[in-house]
Amino acid sequence: MSVKISFLGKLFAVSVLTATLSGCVVAIGDKTDSRSESSWQKAQTNNLQQINQLQLGARADDVRSLLGAPDFSELFEKDGEQVLVLFYRTHHVKSDNKTTKDECTPLVFKNNLLTGWGDNAYKYL
Repeated sequence: MSVKISFLGKLFAVSVLTATLSGCVVAIGDKTDSRSESSWQKAQTNNLQQINQLQLGARADDVRSLLGAPDFSELFEKDGEQVLVLFYRTHHVKSDNKTTKDECTPLVFKNNLLTGWGDNAYKYL
């Protein structure tokens, strides 16, 4: 009889312990956020480095191949020239999980050739 009681006691203890721990989750940092943050920081740094090596007269297609898809783009005609502006994220302004134009560097192309980049190039179109 004491063997049955001992076995039942152990079974009860294991059952209680299992029920108690079944809802527990141990979290050691949020790897998803740190990876995505690291990812956008790396992309931002890479964009800035690549933009700083650009040469005036580069073709828009070559720049897109180098930098990938822009975060924003604009296309319009001014004074008979086709103007394309590609915006690439290069700096952090606000932690809101959104990229905005004020966190980007504009690259200005006229007739598919790079004519300038940065805020002044964009302002004086």
